[in-house]
Amino acid sequence: MAKGYRIRMGDSTTEYHSKDRIMEDIEAGTNDAAELGGIPALSDDDKEKIADILMSPQKMVSVDAGNEVPVTHDIGTLRIDGDQGNSGTGIPASRLTGVMTHERAFGTDTMELGHIDYSFKPVKPVVSQECQTMEVCQQNMTVPLMYGAMPNMGLYYQPDGPFKNPSDIMREFKLQEAKEQIEGAADELTNDMIWTVDKLYKSAADGVNFDTIAAAGDGEFYATLNAIEALRKRFPNMYIEAGMASESILGMHGEFEYDGTTLAGLWPHEQAPLLGKAGANLFGPVCNTSTGHSTSWNLARAVTFVKSAVESSPIPCHVNMGMGVGGIPMFETPPVDAVTRCSKAMVEV
Repeated sequence: MAKGYRIRMGDSTTEYHSKDRIMEDIEAGTNDAAELGGIPALSDDDKEKIADILMSPQKMVSVDAGNEVPVTHDIGTLRIDGDQGNSGTGIPASRLTGVMTHERAFGTDTMELGHIDYSFKPVKPVVSQECQTMEVCQQNMTVPLMYGAMPNMGLYYQPDGPFKNPSDIMREFKLQEAKEQIEGAADELTNDMIWTVDKLYKSAADGVNFDTIAAAGDGEFYATLNAIEALRKRFPNMYIEAGMASESILGMHGEFEYDGTTLAGLWPHEQAPLLGKAGANLFGPVCNTSTGHSTSWNLARAVTFVKSAVESSPIPCHVNMGMGVGGIPMFETPPVDAVTRCSKAMVEV
């Protein structure tokens, strides 16, 4: 290979790197994660394994036989009827058609029903229709069907919600008032999630996927942990997935605690034990992709975070892999060469 090995950058552009450059980026990526998280860097064998996967001459790669893992999708129906701006194909189809297509054509192991707005707050007013759709989908499917939505606490702030935007208040140095607004939004979000999931679970949902947790910071993580705890007590057999929004919890409030642990600034290996304690069945760790670095750097960094999370987690980890997370480039329709390499490395390393 005269020009080197074909490597994607974090924004999906293509470059050609030598093996030495690839190894340098892998080393830098794993060291970055280790330093930030206070966790071990990858071993030399792990780094060589990642390099071998990245340098494979095939366009697409796969895990070795016997290393297969479940394949799932969050709100996968939009990949059918959504437009190209949402990674969709733009094919007119109902959500029932979308979930059945994923089950019967794509071989998805579990599936998820979600509202087009995909957040708990807009689902609440139309929960009766969502319950009816869930029941109809379940009558036509075999694989487990979750209901998925984002906590999305940002929707509880003005102009969308009743609480003042804490970011605006902080600019005026009204820090205590900002904290009070976050606390009020967190309480209302907790109640809405419990109420909505209660309705859907009683309407045949196999479980719930809390997707993109803590996008609005530690208050949203606090609200979700408390909602999971309450739902676990109410429904001992409910299947609960908890997928994060970012690798580190943003401390918008700074003083929220759960089980005696301050939530602000937690990394994946610190998030997992709390979600297990709350009652989640599955943890979805996130590692964010840097568009200015190579996939070699991003992937080594992501695998480092996840490997440590797996070791500390009391529940299984099902890594969030997609546009901009898990080492995969930040692009609306990520290239299959990068997606398969990142997926193989995440499973096998």
